[in-house]
Amino acid sequence: MNTANRFPLRATAVLALVVWPFPLVPSATQDSATIAFGSNRGGNWDVYLADIDGGREVRLTTGPSQDRFPVWSPDRTRIAYGSQRDGKWELWVMNVDGSHATRLTRDIVAKSPRSWSPDGSRIVFETERDGNPEVYVVNAIDGRVTRLTSNAGPDLAPSWAPDGSKIAFVAERDGRSEVYLMDPDGARQMPITSNAAALGNSPPAWSPDGGSIAFASVRDGNRDIYLTSMDGQRLTRLTTDAAEEQLPLWSPVGSRIAFQVVRGKNFDVEIMDADGRNRRGIASSPEYDGLPAWSPDGRMLAFISGRSGREALYVTRVDGTGLRAISEHTSLDPKWSP
Repeated sequence: MNTANRFPLRATAVLALVVWPFPLVPSATQDSATIAFGSNRGGNWDVYLADIDGGREVRLTTGPSQDRFPVWSPDRTRIAYGSQRDGKWELWVMNVDGSHATRLTRDIVAKSPRSWSPDGSRIVFETERDGNPEVYVVNAIDGRVTRLTSNAGPDLAPSWAPDGSKIAFVAERDGRSEVYLMDPDGARQMPITSNAAALGNSPPAWSPDGGSIAFASVRDGNRDIYLTSMDGQRLTRLTTDAAEEQLPLWSPVGSRIAFQVVRGKNFDVEIMDADGRNRRGIASSPEYDGLPAWSPDGRMLAFISGRSGREALYVTRVDGTGLRAISEHTSLDPKWSP
């Protein structure tokens, strides 16, 4: 896979309703054993669902557009995704069965992070529509777009707080890159890190209780994972080795953090306790292993691995057992149903 696909760089249908004789689409009463992901089959990227228990797959989008980057709504009834049409990436949303696909915005930068509000009414995203990356929010029903930031430097990688009260994002201002917080209407923008350095545009990762934010930063020449409190008064460095750590992702109960590790040209997946202790490998091979996603109960991880000769979707238990392939096709961007 092109290395550019492994990093959350700025990025950012005629649809078929597939009817199956089994309940693959998640409901409020069944266990969440469903993963949304992008898959390239026959030269075209589309969004699929995979049932990890039954090994069944449902294709939700059908070309000729390139459809990727699925993100579940909090109530599991809709999926937002990026669709490339006429050379531009646009933000779309559809029901979880692939029906009622609706374009919400135009000119989304490919691969850009996007995040649903906890009540499922809005989606925050970044776009470079005016020549500079800024943060916007869109109403997930009527497509009404509101610009939240307007600064000379890039504003990137927005992520909604679990209680909906704040949006975290990365801002480059005065020659420095810092983690900022703002109100959902864009008011009261303020930094909560100082000299974070080279944050890039990986989304700041909220802890489930909303009290801490994990982020990857280069402060001493090496990318490591840090925690900061909401007020920015407490900073904790979680990783200290020579490897580069990135893409921190909290477990659903907040006791662990999964992350991607880069050693030279090799990518692996590891987890650690939320205080940085008990670090251990989860997915490691001579090929690419990355893009982890937690199961809702925190007992499993989905990830992408090239160990079979193509970068496909796998799952494993967090103790490192039970590794198995879910899809044999080239895949990216796994997101477990909430």
